[in-house]
Amino acid sequence: MADVSIARALISVSDKTGLVEFAQFLADSGVEILSTGGSAKTLIDAGLTVIEVADHTGSPEILDGRVKTLHPKIHGGILGRRDLDSHRQQMEEHDIAPIDLVVVNLYPFEATVARGASFEDCVENIDIGGPALIRAAAKNHDHVAVITDPSQYDAVRAEMTARSGATDTAQRLHLAEAAYAHTALYDTMIADWLTKQRGEILPSQRTVGGRLKQRLRYGENPHQEAGLYVDGSNRPGVATAEQVQGKELSYNNLNDTDAAFELVAEFGDPACAIIKHANPCGVAVGADLSSAYASALACDPVSAYGGIIALNQPLDGPTAAQIANLFAEVIIAPDADADARAELAKKKNLRILLTGDLPDPAAGGMMVKSIAGGYLMQSRDTGHIAEPDLRVATQRAPSDDEVRDLLFAFTVCKHVKSNAIIYVKDRATVGIGAGQMSRVDSSRIAAQKARDAAEAAGGGDPKTIGSVVASDAFFPFADGLMAAVDAGATAVIQPGGSMRDEEVIAAADEAGIAMVFTGMRHFRH
Repeated sequence: MADVSIARALISVSDKTGLVEFAQFLADSGVEILSTGGSAKTLIDAGLTVIEVADHTGSPEILDGRVKTLHPKIHGGILGRRDLDSHRQQMEEHDIAPIDLVVVNLYPFEATVARGASFEDCVENIDIGGPALIRAAAKNHDHVAVITDPSQYDAVRAEMTARSGATDTAQRLHLAEAAYAHTALYDTMIADWLTKQRGEILPSQRTVGGRLKQRLRYGENPHQEAGLYVDGSNRPGVATAEQVQGKELSYNNLNDTDAAFELVAEFGDPACAIIKHANPCGVAVGADLSSAYASALACDPVSAYGGIIALNQPLDGPTAAQIANLFAEVIIAPDADADARAELAKKKNLRILLTGDLPDPAAGGMMVKSIAGGYLMQSRDTGHIAEPDLRVATQRAPSDDEVRDLLFAFTVCKHVKSNAIIYVKDRATVGIGAGQMSRVDSSRIAAQKARDAAEAAGGGDPKTIGSVVASDAFFPFADGLMAAVDAGATAVIQPGGSMRDEEVIAAADEAGIAMVFTGMRHFRH
């Protein structure tokens, strides 16, 4: 097939953006319009001539509108093949008029769930007739065009104008692809919602859906293609943030910024995280954002260059002035005041993302990772350790100040690539070792980072002296622990559970340090 002239259109939409203008174009082009319910009323009120579907089919809407377009005169008009004599004869025999354009978008199920509607209201907003119409038109795209989003009106209008009221094969095929993606995403949202209602985590069949928000220049490397999709969960963060200034975000920017913002959301007090390559190079809480930022930067000022800065409170002018002294790629925060925006506006390329809120670290949800032939899915790591959860394993118990820092350090561990070793002093990281194949290497690297930071600050002892240390998983041998002792740590937090726990405990006792077990690990791969 090639061009198909549009003589008759069926319109039934929930989102009426641009509807009247597009329908007026169709009417001016001599297209007969069939419509239902609210769509018909909107068009009639606008002065357009519309044939109600019930009048077209001879069958009234029934069951409170649940059945209105599910009729042979509608689906036969859409599905009938104009190139087959048998189809044309049957359509004539049953008085079925061809429908050349279907304009349908679906009941607002996603919005209904998002506003916290009752179970019954959500069920009533599961569209049945709409997906059937869309899928029928998409299947018969050789003869029928299907519009599922107001953003498509202009392209169809332009094509019909250029082709004297017709659409071409390429456009109909493109619209059909978009239509199936539209109904697939819709069904995915419904299935996910029903899965949650049952309390199920891993159903026997699962789909993953999303809407393209942004085409990215490339992926991790220039030869890779990439895009940003939003999944409809509305979790505050990178995907839903407003970018108020700066260059286009890259794939790596988005990945790193997500890691940074999820980390600072863990803390109630003013907090700052500086991220590089998805790992923190400094994390701190303080009396205000300014002090938190200064402490986070002090952990590793060299690595912080060109990093991502995340804040868990609205950015203020004085903190923005401090940040402006550092070259950063992205700043993400719930908001920014006028002074902060004015200060950072001087750095035109700096990307600023404002989210309006923080993600809830205790909220569930699933995380997806592709592998060859499939994908892995797991629940988000919402594990949290509080003081009552700690088991003192050594002769010496940690002090109150050490406990405070140990809990902070173990929280940071959750967001550092394994193997992770985190030194903390006064609720600020002072040394971070990430992603090493050996835990002892992570410990030594973190200590070296602290020595480098001390040297950069003008000399003196590294801040690991008198610090506490956290490990995301158990120490399999005492060597990793002793590396931390050598760095000056006085207390350790780790999950425990190694066959050599007694050996590690004995080494801690001999060194005179305190050690607590959490019974929970935080691998991050």
